[in-house]
Amino acid sequence: MAIEVVRIGQRLVRDDRVTTHVALVSRAFGAERIFMTEVNPDIKDTLSKINETWGGSFEIEFVENWKHIIREKKKSSKIIHLTMYGEPINDIQDDLMAENDILVVVGAEKVPREIYDIADWNISVGSQPHSEISALAILLDRIQSGKQFGMEFPNARRKIIPAKKGKDVVMAGTMADNMAETRD
Repeated sequence: MAIEVVRIGQRLVRDDRVTTHVALVSRAFGAERIFMTEVNPDIKDTLSKINETWGGSFEIEFVENWKHIIREKKKSSKIIHLTMYGEPINDIQDDLMAENDILVVVGAEKVPREIYDIADWNISVGSQPHSEISALAILLDRIQSGKQFGMEFPNARRKIIPAKKGKDVVMAGTMADNMAETRD
């Protein structure tokens, strides 16, 4: 399944961190790319550094016209709009899992009515106000059945080794390749 995300808008100052986290969740949960509008360019630098250190080829593409991206992607992908007003994910997650290519729309500010009409699915992960970051993570987890947790990120300089206690990290290209470095 090919997964991409589009972030529409950003509330100045407040949303730099939230938008960065939407991109981080997209990357960690298996999306290939995120399209962003009205975004601080430092976010792209942050994600580039994450790719360099932790591996992978996640892309950030700045776009001026989100409508164009959504209309283009609709030709080959299903459009999923995350909204607390949509159909409950529990009711349609099997349908979503059957799709090959999806574009997930994650709003920042009030999402234009047009998105509700363009989307193939308006999905809610709960019908109460909540974070778009958590909604994205839940959606991506559900449609991949947890497979994203076993993903390998090529060209990583560091790799986390799951541990019951402590922080175990393998450093690529050093003698620590075969030994976990424990950090407090």
